[in-house]
Amino acid sequence: MANIKILGIAGSLRKGSFNRMALKVAQGLVPAGATIEATDLPDLPGFNQDQEKTPPAAVTELKAKIRAADAILLVTPEYNYSVPGVLKNVIDWCARPYGDSAWKGKPVAVMGASPGVLGTARAQYHLRQTLVFLDMPAVNQPEVMIAGAASKFDANGNLTDDMGKKLIGQLLVNLCELAKRYGAGS
Repeated sequence: MANIKILGIAGSLRKGSFNRMALKVAQGLVPAGATIEATDLPDLPGFNQDQEKTPPAAVTELKAKIRAADAILLVTPEYNYSVPGVLKNVIDWCARPYGDSAWKGKPVAVMGASPGVLGTARAQYHLRQTLVFLDMPAVNQPEVMIAGAASKFDANGNLTDDMGKKLIGQLLVNLCELAKRYGAGS
């Protein structure tokens, strides 16, 4: 079986981000026959439709990474009940110009970590609305919402919550199964 290539994107720029830590944990829990390449969010100007046909080089590079991947793992924090602006900005840049979306048809899974009690639930549901328009088939279960993240990661960024690890592992298995249904590994 060919290797399933998952592109992991954490929607935070913060060095000590729980979501970047969660993405690293996911890399260690990926099923056999799959890999996760983590990519940092590029430093981009706000999306401007006037520039969509001549995007910054970082957009062209990220669109190529998305297209080369069999599946996407989005790891999102929650800011103000929604997706962080930097993540939404990257999504918008890579979806444009109309008809040239790098996201179209790409299997996706969503997870997140937050110090709050809802563990990014509102951001994830908001992000799923965007995934519908992007025509990205999404893994629906399990939902991975790591609440109280400050107490669930140790000083080295390891997830100490066994249930969180179990859910991440199952999410990745389900993502690989979805990617196979869309032709990955064939």
